[in-house]
Amino acid sequence: MTQPPVSVVVVSRDRPAALRRCLTALAQVQYTPFEVVVVADVKGRATVAGSPLAGLVKVVEFDRPNISEARNLGISHAAGDIVAFIDDDAVPEPSWLTHLVSPATRPHVGATGGFVRGRNGISFQWQARSIDETGATEHMEMNPRRATILTPKGARGTKTEGTNMAVRRDVLVDLEGFDPGFAFYLDETDLNLRLARAGHATAIVPMAEVHHGFAASPRRRADRVPRDLFDIGASWAVFQRKYLSEAERRDHWRAIRLSERKRALEHMVAGRLLPRDVRYLLGRLDQGYSQGLMRKRGGAQISASPILPYQPLEVAPRKSVLISGRIWQAKRLRAEAAERVKNGEIVTLFLLSPTSLYHHVRFDPRGFWEQSGGLFGKSSRDDVVFRPYGFRERVLRERERVAIQRLFSA
Repeated sequence: MTQPPVSVVVVSRDRPAALRRCLTALAQVQYTPFEVVVVADVKGRATVAGSPLAGLVKVVEFDRPNISEARNLGISHAAGDIVAFIDDDAVPEPSWLTHLVSPATRPHVGATGGFVRGRNGISFQWQARSIDETGATEHMEMNPRRATILTPKGARGTKTEGTNMAVRRDVLVDLEGFDPGFAFYLDETDLNLRLARAGHATAIVPMAEVHHGFAASPRRRADRVPRDLFDIGASWAVFQRKYLSEAERRDHWRAIRLSERKRALEHMVAGRLLPRDVRYLLGRLDQGYSQGLMRKRGGAQISASPILPYQPLEVAPRKSVLISGRIWQAKRLRAEAAERVKNGEIVTLFLLSPTSLYHHVRFDPRGFWEQSGGLFGKSSRDDVVFRPYGFRERVLRERERVAIQRLFSA
């Protein structure tokens, strides 16, 4: 069966190393056809120009701190029937698009969203949630092996994350894309609520996985400690003006501000912030809120017809292979993994030590997946702390854990 053409939009600003790694992973995604649209600043465009994908992807110039404007520009250049989004500090599993896009072939499905693994590469950062018009989310239990299509009921929407979601292009045009009033934060939340208001179903697809590392930015450090809360305050003000009555806004803002204060104080107690940092952050939050009360909202312009013709990325079929060994063999095995990537394979490397250390997964910039940890230690964090394994038994268990996402054959 012919698969629908997809455009993957990546927005990047001042994170060239992260973008390079993201593009390396996208080049291994096993889906046909898809194109990549990179909306980037000078550093990002130079990164694309110096990568193996130079000339093979669409590159759009944009250098303003507004994620919604950047995504709308990407949508206008996208020529696929479906537009997928991933952050520059994230990497997709090779099977990502196959799973993410599958439910969107049904006409009543306007959007899809996958699961996001966090910094350790195993625990989930985001799974399935619903959202209401106060911005409050609620966890939803999903079948972990299949897509679940959710039809909107009342004012609740289905939450998707901007680093792992896809929307039909015609729906994005009808809804005028992302609201530029949300320069950062709540941008996809606003779209989720508008999708629900328009009656579009959203599919949650657990097997469509992305790994998201939270790279440093002007708004937060690499350890997720906030640097500036201005845009968060501004976005909440815009959000209130769209979804809450004036009578509701004061108490709602008080609750939001208390939540942000609590978060900052927790960082201070942990030694990651100083008292003056907390005062600064809350001051910036208030300044942003005041500015957001005057910020223009809505009115995004999406080109009904793509600005550029479809430019599919020619991705050669790749075989997924496994390499495993002891941690003291790491240098040799990593060199082997990198060489096999160059030869056109999807490579997973398991490095095990004779310990009960927890496992971690990362996508190496050279293009291979590496999982390291103790032979007897946890991978899934809800597992037992210590379990006696033989080496081969443990490798087979971990291979099975990632087999569907990593495209291992039976």
